[in-house]
Amino acid sequence: MTSLPRTRRLVLCLALAISAPAMAGEVTVEELARRLQAIEQRLGTAPAQEATDTGLADLDQRLRVIERKLELQAEEAAAKAASTPTVSLSPSKGLAVKSPPPGDVEVRFRGLVQVDSRFYFDDNERPQNDTFLFRRVEPTIEGTWGDLIAFRLNAQLAGDSATVNDAYLDLRFDPRATVRLGRYKVPVGLERLQSSSALSMVEGGFAGELAPVRDIGVQLQGDFLGSALSYQLGVFNGAPDGRDGSTTNPDNDFELVARLFAEPWKNAGNALSGLGFGIASSSGDKQGSGNSFLPRYRTPGQVQFFNYLSNVVADGEHTRWTPQAYYYRNAFGALGEYISSRQEVALPTGQREAMDNRAWSLTASYVLTGEDASYKAVAKPNHPFTAGGAGWGAWELVARYGELDIDEDAFPLFADPASVASQATSWGLGVNWYLNSYFKLVANYTQTRFDDGAPDGADREDEKAFFTRAQFAF
Repeated sequence: MTSLPRTRRLVLCLALAISAPAMAGEVTVEELARRLQAIEQRLGTAPAQEATDTGLADLDQRLRVIERKLELQAEEAAAKAASTPTVSLSPSKGLAVKSPPPGDVEVRFRGLVQVDSRFYFDDNERPQNDTFLFRRVEPTIEGTWGDLIAFRLNAQLAGDSATVNDAYLDLRFDPRATVRLGRYKVPVGLERLQSSSALSMVEGGFAGELAPVRDIGVQLQGDFLGSALSYQLGVFNGAPDGRDGSTTNPDNDFELVARLFAEPWKNAGNALSGLGFGIASSSGDKQGSGNSFLPRYRTPGQVQFFNYLSNVVADGEHTRWTPQAYYYRNAFGALGEYISSRQEVALPTGQREAMDNRAWSLTASYVLTGEDASYKAVAKPNHPFTAGGAGWGAWELVARYGELDIDEDAFPLFADPASVASQATSWGLGVNWYLNSYFKLVANYTQTRFDDGAPDGADREDEKAFFTRAQFAF
């Protein structure tokens, strides 16, 4: 097909020559006939033998045959394009297959692989295993099926068994009113709602330990004012702090969740364009014991430092509320949130208490190489790393500070101060190296200080952890 434009020009020239006999003095009819025969041979419209009739009427008829041949070829090419899906591959969208025009069906295949190392120092009282591990191995299928339906399927293959992270449908009635059904991230914690590939540090901060992760439910969500204002309002089975919910509703109670987030100057293009703030809340009853109901809080080093006694049960209302905000301006970024989680608990002997555990964290980052920081991380280095070349990718420095406080009424009836801490305070420093749009290396050092938690009534020893990560995402 690449020869068609040139063939059309030759045919056009021949047509002009035929329609302008005054020019025949420069080009003979015999010469035009030979040139026309060569074009016919290329198009397969005439035999290769020498033409005997070289009159203008014959040339005109043969020209019409060629024109019709070209029209049929153009129609065939258009029909083929209209029935052939479009396949593309990019770091931002992965492997995408899009239906022929109007292109309202699209399926994208994406992936995330995170390989971590964990090393602990001075862990004499509570030794931890230094290790390499797959933190996340997540293949994803997502896309749209017409104008109404969007979907996402995301599996977790890291660990000893495969699990389902996300499996949901979006019914997109309107940008202001979309219904989401299935299993997905509960819209409470700001850092929890970030993509796992966009986290500033290897692991999340203390505020995320009090927020639910994923659960099964249905929610109404939407955007207003050019996406400057968004909301989520949902009903879920109910998940404990810091973990996913069960695959079924374990206690026949449900949890209501609401979130409102605003970016008033998102489309203004000024110094406040990167400011976003909001509030989220959840409320519902929980009745039961064990990991499906009560939390086990961990440090940023992923070591558990608090849990309730084994005979404690969740017995009543569980409410959370969290103000949250972020600000991104050029190379600078900051994200902070505060969260309160209040759960009514009870003992078999009849004692009851409402435990109000609280946490906060603040993370700041700065991109040394000048790229823009964002809630979705550095999108693309200005100069991707090239072995032996001038490009060194993007470099980002990160610092975080946070605290988690256990309600003092938990001790000593509901939790043992000799084995679990009543407070944990942590700081961390990190560096992120974005070699290109899809590969990132991370190194973090975190240190956590505890109140209580030692058998002799003293404070638990500080936790010192050095984590690294190699991440491939597309």
